[in-house]
Amino acid sequence: MNQRARIAMSENEVTALLEGSRKLQLATINPDGTPHLVTMFYGLDEGRVAFWTYGKAQKARNLGRDPRVSCLIEAGDDYADLRGVLLYGVAKQIEDREHVLAIGLEIARRMTPGVDDALLLPYVEQTGRKRVAYVVERTKVVSWDHRRLA
Repeated sequence: MNQRARIAMSENEVTALLEGSRKLQLATINPDGTPHLVTMFYGLDEGRVAFWTYGKAQKARNLGRDPRVSCLIEAGDDYADLRGVLLYGVAKQIEDREHVLAIGLEIARRMTPGVDDALLLPYVEQTGRKRVAYVVERTKVVSWDHRRLA
């Protein structure tokens, strides 16, 4: 078995990392073909990475033109502890406003663990007026867990 295969995570381990993390690096494609890379808080929607952003944000404009994305979720500080998941996929915009707000609430919960929904809802409803939401349909998953190298 080669080293790449040895450090790849199982689907259950990928799921656990996605469920246990809060932020990802999101790459979209600018008009000139260069990557646009930002850190985003995210949630999960039926196991799919979900995020929201302002409708006029660069990432939203990029996705309107080309929905392909890369999402990087990492954990660990030292080389021997690094774990990560790189998702390639297509970001599908959510049109239903209630679904957009549900994604926003899921993200807000992950941003502020332990805060009651009653306190989060006014923020989600207010900021949600100008936001659009997306779910990422995966086309490829690459993962690694350097703890297996020991």
